[in-house]
Amino acid sequence: MIKRIHVNQHVIRRNRKTGELEPPLAVKTSRGNIVGHRVAIEGASELVYMPDKPLSCGARVWVETHAPVVVCTDGTDASLRLN
Repeated sequence: MIKRIHVNQHVIRRNRKTGELEPPLAVKTSRGNIVGHRVAIEGASELVYMPDKPLSCGARVWVETHAPVVVCTDGTDASLRLN
């Protein structure tokens, strides 16, 4: 399963304004989206820039991988593994 990882700039701006710490990293798969504070890619990955064909969320730069990914879903060590 392909995973696309990107930074949500809107969340970063909102966090800066409100002082909150909402997770700004999004991992998109065919099964849905997972957000987190940290993402570990356990294999090969590729950084993609496609300004003419952004993702449905509007991202123009993202990381693509077929490797397993571990997402830290909150400010602690809680994580979710996506194979």
